[in-house]
Amino acid sequence: MNKRIILASASPRRRELLSLITNDFEIITKEVDERSAEIEMENNGTPAMRVSEGLALMKAKAVFDGLPEEEKKQVLVIGADTSVILDNEIFGKPKDREDAVSMLTRLSGRKHVVATGVAIITSEKTECFTEETQVEFFELDRHQKELIERYCSTDEPYDKAGAYGIQNGGALLVRKIDGDFSNVVGLPVPILARHIESVIY
Repeated sequence: MNKRIILASASPRRRELLSLITNDFEIITKEVDERSAEIEMENNGTPAMRVSEGLALMKAKAVFDGLPEEEKKQVLVIGADTSVILDNEIFGKPKDREDAVSMLTRLSGRKHVVATGVAIITSEKTECFTEETQVEFFELDRHQKELIERYCSTDEPYDKAGAYGIQNGGALLVRKIDGDFSNVVGLPVPILARHIESVIY
């Protein structure tokens, strides 16, 4: 039986990526205290690679629980959260320009992991998974430093985990990736499509 698909995210990047799977979805979001939940998970010993999965479930559950009971059997809610992780430290969205420059400087010349946690909720089941992609930045040479300064003068870094978006100007900082490109953008489309199909049909 087909389900009414709801994306529990206001991210335009996730909306574009989900449209590669289907255009038949709607967006509903609920406010959740991500930072407090992240701190609680870290304090409880949740591995950095699994924090995004917990946040994705929280976002999806907030939307699912807020629906009228008579609608819940017809819906499939997708929640997602993306983390940039270096040396087991989660890099969130930068607070300001100085923070953004610091993050991108620390990432330069290193490999880090982009982990996107995804939660899918229906009335019958809940599925959660994390997709990981390894990203390597160029060395912190003069050119990289200039790129970082120029990039941090735009609006781009400030609404993104790790202070960069690989689909835009942040791509110039990246030497190579190992894994799913769409996952770095914010939603692992190929594996998500398979999960959605297994849940719906």
